[in-house]
Amino acid sequence: MKALLFQVNSLTSRIVDPDGTLVEKPVEIRTDPITGRTARVTFARAAEKEIGMDTLPAPPPAAKEEATCPFCQPQLKMRTPTLPDSFGDTDRLELGTSTLFPNLFPYGRYSAVSLFDNHHFVEIGQAAVQSYTDSFMNCRNYLNMVLTSDPEAVYMAITQNHLPSAGGSLVHPHLQVHADRDPPNYIRFLNERAEVYQSETGHGLFSDYLTHEQTDGARWVGRTGGWHWLAAFAPEGFFEIWGILPGVYALRDLNKTHWEDLSHGVLNTQKFYRSLHRNGYNLGLLSVENSASRLELRLRILARANYAPWVRNDHTGYEVMLGDMATFNAPEETAKLARPFWRA
Repeated sequence: MKALLFQVNSLTSRIVDPDGTLVEKPVEIRTDPITGRTARVTFARAAEKEIGMDTLPAPPPAAKEEATCPFCQPQLKMRTPTLPDSFGDTDRLELGTSTLFPNLFPYGRYSAVSLFDNHHFVEIGQAAVQSYTDSFMNCRNYLNMVLTSDPEAVYMAITQNHLPSAGGSLVHPHLQVHADRDPPNYIRFLNERAEVYQSETGHGLFSDYLTHEQTDGARWVGRTGGWHWLAAFAPEGFFEIWGILPGVYALRDLNKTHWEDLSHGVLNTQKFYRSLHRNGYNLGLLSVENSASRLELRLRILARANYAPWVRNDHTGYEVMLGDMATFNAPEETAKLARPFWRA
């Protein structure tokens, strides 16, 4: 296996403008050193005036519907499911401001929801660090219980879909937590890639990626404790930010400080997105919870199309049918814009 390759193929598309001027439009095709997948930066669209991006959109109509929200009190205990007997004698897991219970619509063998704020709706970047920390740690506690009852369910993820444009079905703040014996595509691929890389180089895959990016500096954003934050070299989403915890391979190995530092980084990223008038995002933290795994912990968070009337979706035929993500801003510009939110 070759060393990690940060490859950029620059090209131009020659067109004649309506006024008759011959112009060249730059495009970059970047290859992700981790996955080998290509992503495109179409610089010409960066200056495009996009509907719904001048200001942060107003809260969605559902932000005022506490009385019908199943995650709000007093509906919570009447309208959400409870944990089975294999998890002990508790119906739901409680930790600080967080309540965790099974997902009514499971995606796998173990699928749960972790609420992270007692408020019905919290705008992007406005949540409390403690509420995120409580929710993350509640997810950790649930996943530890899964491992105790089913040691083969080692493929795990914590995810979030903020607002319907990111796939969220309810606006009440919550995380999704997943565990299964069968790995999803991304976890299977990354786990295999990390194992091969470690055996051939003796190094951690994300550790080496991080070392390169710290030396390069162009996409480096900042740190929150042990977590290192940077703009993705070949983004598969708009303004994609990574948080890497080098040398750590399992969620069960994280202490409270790790979770607090992760929460700070997530909220820094959200505040950055808010400054861009973005209101939707996805995040994901994947792990393989066995001693053989060489997959270090990395959180990905990326902005989605705004949830607002007539806003264009961020996935087009190019992404869905051709498989290449096309974003409009260089990752180096993303890092430059994001850095101020880590200096505080």
